[in-house]
Amino acid sequence: MRRRSAILGQLAAWVTVGVLFFPLYWMFNTSLAPQDQLYVYPPRLLHPNPTFAAYRKVFAERPMTRWLTNSALVVVATTTAALTVSVLAGYSLSRFRVRGSGALGYVLLASRMLPTTLLVIPLFVFMSRLHLVNTLAAAVIANVTFIMPFATWMLKAYFDTIPRELDEAAAIDGASRLGVLVRVVMPLAAPGLAGTALYSAILAWDEYLFARTFLNTTSVWTISVGLGSFKGEYVTFWNEVMAACLVGTLPIIGIFLVLERQLVSGLTAGGIK
Repeated sequence: MRRRSAILGQLAAWVTVGVLFFPLYWMFNTSLAPQDQLYVYPPRLLHPNPTFAAYRKVFAERPMTRWLTNSALVVVATTTAALTVSVLAGYSLSRFRVRGSGALGYVLLASRMLPTTLLVIPLFVFMSRLHLVNTLAAAVIANVTFIMPFATWMLKAYFDTIPRELDEAAAIDGASRLGVLVRVVMPLAAPGLAGTALYSAILAWDEYLFARTFLNTTSVWTISVGLGSFKGEYVTFWNEVMAACLVGTLPIIGIFLVLERQLVSGLTAGGIK
């Protein structure tokens, strides 16, 4: 009975993995299709004459490298800024008991539920007055505004699992409050920090609305905005679309596979205590 249950469990796991990875396979399969075989019916699970012409055309006719670089810069800057603010805010909410601190935490969590469309207009006015429209800084600031509340909540939940006695022991040894955070708490909270960083990176890489609103010229587009430009007015070459989408997806998938355990640990830390 146990053996049968184990086999069924493994079978279910493989089916789930296959279902989840099939879109990636279909993207790759479509990207290899020759131009004259895009609309063959029924669709083919494997093209008899695969070609990488779509990849060559995508990089030759579009500034894909520039878009990927812009996205990487936005992700690094957003993750660094969001993590810095969230660490300080999360530690303060976790350790300092002042009137209204609990309500402030819930307000931060509730603010994460606001739709991005509600923030676009005020942020655009703010960016215009600071002359930041059409710069990567505008996308970074907008992303941090949207990411920081939930990132703070994640880190606050993780900091709550670290005993306060460690803070007190370090303070007795002469460490300042900031020294306690940097030297004691943050090393113990490494999985939570990695999970928060991955969460921030994924959202910043995939973000479209802010980038499309604030970035107007092709040279400063991120990869998400650039992918939207592949849809033509009258005809769309889906092999080129899939090739560009696959190129734009692989970096963040690689980061996720490396840090997936830390992300799960960071998300579930608060539920154990």
